Amino acid sequence: MAHLFEALKIREITFRNRIVVSPMCQYSSTNGYANDWHLVHLTSRAVGGAGLVFTEAAAIEARGRISPQDLGIWSDEHTEGLAKIVDLIHNFGAVAGIQLAHAGRKASTAKPSRGGKALDESQEGWRPVVSSSAIAFSKDSPVPEALSIAEIQQIIQAFIQATQRSLQAGFKVIEIHAAHGYLLHQFLSPLANQRQDEYGGSFENRTRLLLEIVTAVRQVWPETHPLFVRISATDWIDKGWNIEQSVILSDKLKTLGVDLIDCSSGGIIPGINIPVKPGYQTQFAERIRREAKIPTGAVGLITSPEQADQIIQTEVADLVLLGRELLRNPYWPHLAAKTLGHEKLWPVQYDRAWT
Repeated sequence: MAHLFEALKIREITFRNRIVVSPMCQYSSTNGYANDWHLVHLTSRAVGGAGLVFTEAAAIEARGRISPQDLGIWSDEHTEGLAKIVDLIHNFGAVAGIQLAHAGRKASTAKPSRGGKALDESQEGWRPVVSSSAIAFSKDSPVPEALSIAEIQQIIQAFIQATQRSLQAGFKVIEIHAAHGYLLHQFLSPLANQRQDEYGGSFENRTRLLLEIVTAVRQVWPETHPLFVRISATDWIDKGWNIEQSVILSDKLKTLGVDLIDCSSGGIIPGINIPVKPGYQTQFAERIRREAKIPTGAVGLITSPEQADQIIQTEVADLVLLGRELLRNPYWPHLAAKTLGHEKLWPVQYDRAWT
């Protein structure tokens, strides 16, 4: 049997296989609302055979969007459109997950097709952007306002409210986004966090916000439902966040009720030389899984069925998250099943295409 197609049960939720649609920004929302694009995009990946389908990063507050076109869940009104998508994902056999996020100092930027540069108020952008410290992401980025203690507590409350809305919409998995240089990563990494209070300085202080958010989310998220956290396992630069700290953090997250660490990397500052190659981040998933003894997800240039199956077979990770490959082919899981000699997976309506 292809290991990639073994079912996986986490808490009371069973995934039909180990293939996950990684959160991928679509830059297609107006005021944070899900629309027909999101419905077709996400549902087609469920029909395509994935076990877990994540939305793109959903901003917990309006100023936490990366771009003005990002998905949001900062308002009760956002749940209606999401709930329709969730129902369809579940109807087609996949599990629906949502990634909760705040962009911090990397907010208020143009979508990639418009250059990705920082936007001001005259260009659909907003001010201020916020962060752990008043340090700009790049020379072309605005200097953010450092969050006060009171504002940090408001961020925690926003995550709680987003979690409650996610439950109302019917999602079965939440992933907290603490990677890629966004707000929670800005607290974790000493390259962005130069605070002098209880949220800065030591490892314990820099991880405090994420641990408080996880604790608060787990209190309102059902015990039956999995909770994931995505981290950048390394900043790829000296004096930044590194894999050793990631292992310790993952162990702490496990004790707070996190079920899986989604292992990515980078994003805290621009211009870093990252040794990108197929599967270049799987080493982090393997080490965290082995040393922190928590399930992990592997992501990053995973493209072939054989490669994905080996990751599961050799216990490098428990789930494989695909991004660009599932943009190119939403039916990649069907191709993988055929390639690996797994039993028929595709819908009966598509039989003639796969015989």
